[in-house]
Amino acid sequence: MNDRPLTLMAVHAHPDDEATSTGGVLARYAAEGVRTVLVTCTDGACGDGPGGVKPGDPGHDPAAVARMRRQELEASCEVLKIGHLETLDHADSGMMGWPANDAPGSFWRTPVEEAGARLAELFRRYQPDVVVTYDENGFYGHPDHIQANRVTTAALEISGLTPKVYWTTAPRSMMRRFGELMREFGGVEQEPDPEEAAVLAEIGLPDEEITTWVDTTAFGGQKFDALAAHASQGENIFFLKMGQERFTELMGVETFVRVRDTTGAALPENDLFAGLR
Repeated sequence: MNDRPLTLMAVHAHPDDEATSTGGVLARYAAEGVRTVLVTCTDGACGDGPGGVKPGDPGHDPAAVARMRRQELEASCEVLKIGHLETLDHADSGMMGWPANDAPGSFWRTPVEEAGARLAELFRRYQPDVVVTYDENGFYGHPDHIQANRVTTAALEISGLTPKVYWTTAPRSMMRRFGELMREFGGVEQEPDPEEAAVLAEIGLPDEEITTWVDTTAFGGQKFDALAAHASQGENIFFLKMGQERFTELMGVETFVRVRDTTGAALPENDLFAGLR
């Protein structure tokens, strides 16, 4: 009998990504005795600095930001009870079109085969049963998220492993609600900006195309606290403004598309480990 524990590995681009889209499943499966492994690909140096100072502005120190975000990441992992944190420490590439995309050492510019070989070593070490990362567009077009998808795909081929593989996503119904809450908590009552609405309308998938709906409501408090650990990042403040109860209402179910499977588990499913236990 194989005594190796069931293992979930989440491959994320930056510190705080683990909390936003997978904080619930990481906390839930850790509580169920699954070994949880988080791989964070970049150092997060293109994030906000103290006081919300932006990259390129006076007072933004990328090295100091990377150190701060590593501390926040470790705090988030503690909240979510993540068993193993692995950081690849590629340079944060920033948003699409930023000069940081082409900086030496940026994750976006790192050859996929090179980064994939490093990740494949972690696959061989941990032998994950389930791997979670982003879709081919990185959910919303972020270069480091797109690269995480490419590198994960390459690492799977290099390692020869055949775990269940999932891409994070969001139901369009939730994205509509998200837009409403953004206006509510932003103190804006007018109709949504058409350009903003069009962008939100393209994020995620129609509800019927989502294969996997995992109820993580019971772990909403942990997910909220994990995101709060990354409070230096301005984009997280919106979620924290909601308060834990409203946050859990919106974010208490995490959704995925299953893209690789050898178990034959029926779809739709409500468990990443369906067919494995």
